[in-house]
Amino acid sequence: MEAVRKGGRAISDQVLIQKVKSGNDHAFRLLVEKYRSDLFRTIYAVLRDQKEAEDATQEVFIKIYTSLSQYENQGFKTWITRIAVNHAIDVKRKRNRLQEDIIDLAEYSTLGTPKESVETELIHKEKVFRIREKLHEMPENYRHVIYDFYIAEKTYGQMAEEQNVGIKTIETKLYRARTWMRKHWKEDDFS
Repeated sequence: MEAVRKGGRAISDQVLIQKVKSGNDHAFRLLVEKYRSDLFRTIYAVLRDQKEAEDATQEVFIKIYTSLSQYENQGFKTWITRIAVNHAIDVKRKRNRLQEDIIDLAEYSTLGTPKESVETELIHKEKVFRIREKLHEMPENYRHVIYDFYIAEKTYGQMAEEQNVGIKTIETKLYRARTWMRKHWKEDDFS
């Protein structure tokens, strides 16, 4: 059983895990320090991009922290490595899907579309992609109106007719949803 040294004595992973489960954040920091390099190397082997690997490593530690209650003493390093590999594969898949969208746009542009409209379309597709990723974070009452307006590209009139409400109601819903987005999401998420 691997251990972390603290004050000259060894602390096992199991002891640290129990302390984390009891609410000791310092014990989790010790686990992060111990396994950060190993997880980074594992994730980097899948992604082959340092910045993505650094970001993914941080995300993995968040997943580990939130999933620690489900850990059942089956080999901690194996368990966290499996979480890291699965997360890295998910990140790579998302990246590949975005690249496929870009390739689709490039093929579309060879059909005689002006360069500026291709760039505009690419920016639009990226924003739609990011909105779709973050849509699940929104409260249910805002999710539908944001999806209809930004992704399905429906007009206020179409939305009002489908929901059997007035256009002013749709405007109010969109205003509140946008306010929620400004409050909870960073602009960097979409630029």
